[in-house]
Amino acid sequence: MDFLDLAKKRYSVRKYEDKKVEKEKLLKILEAGRVAPTGANTQSQRLIVVTQKEGLEKIEKAGNINGAAMAIIVCGEHKTSWKRPFDNKDILDIDSGIVIAHMMLEATEVGLGSVCVCYFEPTILMKEFKIPEGIEPMCILGIGYPLGEGLSPDRHDKARKPLEATVFYETF
Repeated sequence: MDFLDLAKKRYSVRKYEDKKVEKEKLLKILEAGRVAPTGANTQSQRLIVVTQKEGLEKIEKAGNINGAAMAIIVCGEHKTSWKRPFDNKDILDIDSGIVIAHMMLEATEVGLGSVCVCYFEPTILMKEFKIPEGIEPMCILGIGYPLGEGLSPDRHDKARKPLEATVFYETF
C-alpha cells in the first residue's frame, strides 16, 4: 500500500471485535516498533505486551482501551534516552511517539485497528505491571480488530487544516 494511503486509512478505533490478535501480526507490529528511529539510536523504548484477560483488566484500572483485544504499554527509559546537550532536553517523548506511530501504521497494514491512549493513571500501571523507577509509561496502545465500518480516508480533506495553515517556508 502507498504510504499516504496507509496513513489516511489509519484512525483511532474505539470499538473492537471480541477476537484475538494472531501472534504473527503482533510480531510484525513489534518489529515495526523495533526498527523505528530513536535519537542517537538509544532505543530507549520498553514495551509491555498484554494479551491476557487479567492483564487487560489491570490496564482498565488505569485507563480505557475501549475493549481492545490486546495492548502494548509503551514505556521509556530516561537513563538511556538521548538528551540535547544545549538545554538537556530529554527526547524520550519524541522517540516514544515515533515508535508508537510505526506500530500503529503496521497494525493498520495487517488489518488491525489501534488507539493511542495517553489519558491514564501512570502510578496504577507502574504498580500493576511492576514498572521500575526510571521507566516512564508513555502511552497505552490498544490493538484489535475494529468493530463496524472504519472512517473514510477522505475525512482528512475536511478534518485537517490545509498545508498553508501549518507549513512555512524559509521563515515563520
